[in-house]
Amino acid sequence: MIELLQQLINGLSLGAIYALVAIGYTMVYGVLRFINFAHGDVFMVGAVTGLYVANVYLKDGEPSTLAFFLVLICAMLVCGVLGFVIELLAYRPLRGRPRLTVLITAIGVSLFLEYSFQHKAIFGPNARAFPPILPWVDSIAIVGDLLIFWIDVLVVGVTVVLTIALSAMIKFTKVGMAIRAVSYNSDTAALMGINANRAISLTFVVGSMLAAVAGVLWACKYPNVHPLMGLMPGIKAFVAAVLGGIGSIHGAVLGGLLLGMVETLVGGLEGGSQYKDAVAFVVLIIMLLLRPSGLLGQTLHEKV
Repeated sequence: MIELLQQLINGLSLGAIYALVAIGYTMVYGVLRFINFAHGDVFMVGAVTGLYVANVYLKDGEPSTLAFFLVLICAMLVCGVLGFVIELLAYRPLRGRPRLTVLITAIGVSLFLEYSFQHKAIFGPNARAFPPILPWVDSIAIVGDLLIFWIDVLVVGVTVVLTIALSAMIKFTKVGMAIRAVSYNSDTAALMGINANRAISLTFVVGSMLAAVAGVLWACKYPNVHPLMGLMPGIKAFVAAVLGGIGSIHGAVLGGLLLGMVETLVGGLEGGSQYKDAVAFVVLIIMLLLRPSGLLGQTLHEKV
């Protein structure tokens, strides 16, 4: 029983990272009804940016909470700008085109980011170690027979705070109401005086900033940064979004947490570590067969 609880606690932090990335998927889908498959690579850009900023800061400073927030803010700013540029140059010109065209473009943007960062002038093909930017990153608290890593507490805490802040923004602010209006019907929202382009760009910016936070937290937890690091977490975050109900922010969080815990439980079984990456795809297939709308998603009926 103790081992089961330990695996569930470990899975919470992994699932929290998936949840942050999944929120970006679900926000873009909620507004534009397509999947931004370059989102996992924005996650990678956040980790790479954090690595560069951490290396510059640690030349003259020591690991500290200030260093962590500095790295986090810089990564969020870079990825926010990147998300805006991706939407402006790659997706906005194709907004009225078939979804297959946009899907191919998303894959193209993903490959462009991956192979650009493999160039030695930007990052290089080899993995680099992420420096410890928090003095207590490897600290462990013992609660009974359970071992709780403080980095896991940080990951879950940051995810909870950002999810609450995002939900409040979407529900109570004018910007959030504009995003919800564009998500419901962009043409009607434009007739009501809402700038649809601005709302869509903001959706990309916010989603990309959350992916940056996830990238930095992932690098702190698994200090191995490379240009292809966003591929598998991006796919799993997409599965988490589908599992929770794509288009629902709370569903994305729920799906991410569940997927993280299931993956950790499978990885903890004897011989299960080699199958843990396949869990996401099994979960995706089962969910599409049993409940295509997801756990918190709503089935929409369309007249034809």
